[in-house]
Amino acid sequence: MGQLNLTKSAATELIRQSAFGGTPGEMHIDLLSDGFDEGWLYIRLRTGKQTGIPIARTCGITLFAPEHQLSLLKDLSLDYQGDLSGGGFLISTPEGAQPSMCGSGFKLVSK
Repeated sequence: MGQLNLTKSAATELIRQSAFGGTPGEMHIDLLSDGFDEGWLYIRLRTGKQTGIPIARTCGITLFAPEHQLSLLKDLSLDYQGDLSGGGFLISTPEGAQPSMCGSGFKLVSK
């Protein structure tokens, strides 16, 4: 493991969502392509293991991801920011990529 780093606030929110979704301690992350074929990748979080392998384990939560996306998620960090109006997950941007305006994705830049 150790493929993706989870902040304490991300782990706390993942635990809450996994319990609410009926799979306490288990969440799944994957990257989805944008619908406009512009190369953007956005995170999607779902409850349970889905068809993933464990990539992070901390504070009572295990995060799973598709094996074919491990190279994209390696050494990134997942954070959660919340306030009175709501909240959302943010992912760090890999080296050589462009961050999305909302912080929940990135675009790999061709060299």
